[in-house]
Amino acid sequence: MAQTTTRHPISADYETAFAGSATLHERARRSIPGGITHDGRLLRPFPPYIARAQGAHKWDVDGHELIDYAVGHGSLIFGHNDPQISAAMRDQVERGTHYGAGHEGEIAWAEKVIELVPSAEQVRFTASGTEATLLAMRVARGATGKRTILKFEGHFHGWQDYALKGEKPPFEKSSVPGIPAETLGTVAVVPANDEAMLEERLTQGDIAGVIIEPSGASWATIPLKETFLQRVKDLTEKYGAVLIFDEVITGFRWAPGGAQARFGVTPDMTTMAKIVAGGMPGGAVAGTRDLMQMIAFRDDKGWNSERRVPQAGTYNANPLAAAAGLACLTKCADPGVQAHCDDLGARVRAGLNGVFARHSVPGFAWGESSVFHIAVGQDCTTRPDGDLRSPEGVSPEYLKTSGGDDLAQLVEVGMLLEGVHLFHAGGFFSTAHTAGDVEATLAAFDAVLGRIEDERVQG
Repeated sequence: MAQTTTRHPISADYETAFAGSATLHERARRSIPGGITHDGRLLRPFPPYIARAQGAHKWDVDGHELIDYAVGHGSLIFGHNDPQISAAMRDQVERGTHYGAGHEGEIAWAEKVIELVPSAEQVRFTASGTEATLLAMRVARGATGKRTILKFEGHFHGWQDYALKGEKPPFEKSSVPGIPAETLGTVAVVPANDEAMLEERLTQGDIAGVIIEPSGASWATIPLKETFLQRVKDLTEKYGAVLIFDEVITGFRWAPGGAQARFGVTPDMTTMAKIVAGGMPGGAVAGTRDLMQMIAFRDDKGWNSERRVPQAGTYNANPLAAAAGLACLTKCADPGVQAHCDDLGARVRAGLNGVFARHSVPGFAWGESSVFHIAVGQDCTTRPDGDLRSPEGVSPEYLKTSGGDDLAQLVEVGMLLEGVHLFHAGGFFSTAHTAGDVEATLAAFDAVLGRIEDERVQG
């Protein structure tokens, strides 16, 4: 006799309440692999489909109003449809979206990046964060003449071939489907926070560049020791490797000048996307003039054919992304932007831990700056009834996978029923979020944990 699978009441209620999304997902599966266009949007039994958004809220196809903590995968620090950014884009649309040539907007955009980001002496634009990390790695190899890029376990640098090794546990896995072993052989992976192992690998002399999320892996999911960034900088200088900060998420969110400004550690190169383009498709690589000049043409045929690092891209610094990016960064220069978002982040992390304390369901919330993460189903030895930056007693392997397990996905579905859209069992704040949104989120989480708790008792 075939076994039947009993759905959790939360999942059953979700399937009923979000029937319009279920219908669209079935339709999507016929034309889109798996029915999703980004691995991070996987949600079982199906993801929500959104009809419109405004500020910190959005509405799905069934009419549910949701507090949005995905905010464009962290790119919309001013929320949806910010008036100044939208006005800049509308004005640019009237004047053209792709000139196939240089324009003043790209210069002003680059100048604003240089004004804000400590490591930026020159800037080259790309169409995405993945392209930005790929270009930075290429420049590091071109500048040093070395072949290997070093990264840290669990750190995410986009989906390009050189970035995925060691991104998910088991971190020691040496193969990734679709990527040649020869390519993966040019990437070294070491644990974060282990200075001795980092130095041991650097002594081998083949490391062109070291790339790191300065927040710790996956936007502070696996935090770094407070002294580690400076030690990485010291060691890369000692052994002649290019230090690359991946600030695709932290850029302009941790501070107007990114995590490097917040922590006072300046890398050789920085990769950016998301906020840098005002939520439009766009990215950038910035760094010292000497490194960035590796991309420049010279009146030297030998240089251009033998040494110059090539980079193209049809949509690099397109006028629409440049207009949105310049408008956004002009607003991001005000540190009050980050202070507002950070305050709400601290409130929600503390509040979530308070909710856990009132229930028998184990778990904790943590993060830094204006982001938060939620782990459900495992205790943390240092969980306070308040804010938490660095959980102890929990393995990096658990933290990295906590957003994708069955219980975490059940919580995300439950929160949707309560009017909250989380992102990877956590989320980002924008200036459009309010203290009222935080209170509503905590009430929703209390209700969801209560339902999970009741179901366990009844089961």
